[in-house]
Amino acid sequence: MPSTSCLLIRRAQILLPNGDFLVGDVQTRDREIVQIAPEIPTVANEPGVKVIDATGLTLLPGAIDPQVHFREPGLEHKEDLFTASCACARGGVTSFLEMPNTRPLTTTQQTLDDKLQRAAQKCLVNYGFFIGATAEDLPDLLTAHPTPGIKIFMGSMHGQLLVDQETALESIFAKGERLIAVHAEDQARIKQRRQEFAGIHDPAIHSQIQDNQAALLATQLALGLSKKYQRRLHILHMSTAEEAELLRQDKPNWVTAEVTPQHLLLNTSAYAKIGTLAQMNPPLRSPHDNEVLWQALLDGVIDFIATDHAPHTLEEKAQEYPNSPSGMPGVETSLPVMLTQAIQGRCSVAQVSHWMSTAVAKAYRIPKKGAITPGYDADLVLVDLNTYRPVLREELLTKCGWSPFEGWNLTGWPVITIVGGQIVYNKGELNTEVRGKALSFI
Repeated sequence: MPSTSCLLIRRAQILLPNGDFLVGDVQTRDREIVQIAPEIPTVANEPGVKVIDATGLTLLPGAIDPQVHFREPGLEHKEDLFTASCACARGGVTSFLEMPNTRPLTTTQQTLDDKLQRAAQKCLVNYGFFIGATAEDLPDLLTAHPTPGIKIFMGSMHGQLLVDQETALESIFAKGERLIAVHAEDQARIKQRRQEFAGIHDPAIHSQIQDNQAALLATQLALGLSKKYQRRLHILHMSTAEEAELLRQDKPNWVTAEVTPQHLLLNTSAYAKIGTLAQMNPPLRSPHDNEVLWQALLDGVIDFIATDHAPHTLEEKAQEYPNSPSGMPGVETSLPVMLTQAIQGRCSVAQVSHWMSTAVAKAYRIPKKGAITPGYDADLVLVDLNTYRPVLREELLTKCGWSPFEGWNLTGWPVITIVGGQIVYNKGELNTEVRGKALSFI
């Protein structure tokens, strides 16, 4: 596979690791950043130098999406690793961490190896895969590699991956040192409330069935076990004000949490506008929850952003609730969605990059990612912060072909996405010859 030996990005507004911006040049060689300066002369004698005029564009570290469901193997009619990685490239996401609820489940070294082999053949961006915990004590849970950690579904799941009994959860927390990431919803409460609200087909009832209390109960349990065993814990897609306040009062330094753009910017009013397309787990909450989550993110109580990209076809979503599946796509729109918030004054561009790249690399101990500095990997995205364009269904590259943000007018759309020093997306065109690499975790 041919690779660009050297890129010279000229006259970009470069986000530096300290949060400041420098208008200048960045040079990459092979997979790494080698030089940053106000001006770098063109390397006349070096073969294969490609010069990118980035005048008027902002250069950020490539986004890392640490929670996605790319559906392969077993559910490729919704999404697959190739289409999902194309959507990543268009969205400025240069690395992802994928969840184990595929078919077969990713619960063994063999199934993990299968995903890694598929990704090596198909993925335009870098990749990592979680190992899934089950109530049965499977031996590969502590030894399978490479993986960012163990995923536990405490609720909103059925079958082998549901681990909702405290004794089984404690057994997992008590063994090993690997990071544990939890989908924190209390399954017993969900089951009880499903019975209570049975027969209601308005999808808005979803947010009442899987209510704030269901999320809080599970987060309290996971936090208690993490403290008991001083075990690295990550709380996935935090959705409620109550959970944010719990962590504000009591968050050990080995615990991290994330929030999705959906839980920051959408709320229960979305059901009236887009129906079951607004249905996800954990559900959308109230405007009050939006505000408290935003403040927790700004204050560092919540550490970073993930999309929980979980696509379903429009035909599947068109089923009557509760037969309609939960989940929505997000990798293609998350960066412009958040950068638009920055331009509107809700936060800064540097904060968005920290939440979507730097802090993720730090939490998951992914080396050489998340900053524009010499010696780091050349995973970069040039975005246009001066032009607004709407989210259009016909332009989306995700196989499911829809977005909960359809029609939103956004800025910060990627113009060029670079993975390992190679241009993978350039002004609407994909280079499908590029392949990402398996992430390492230290």
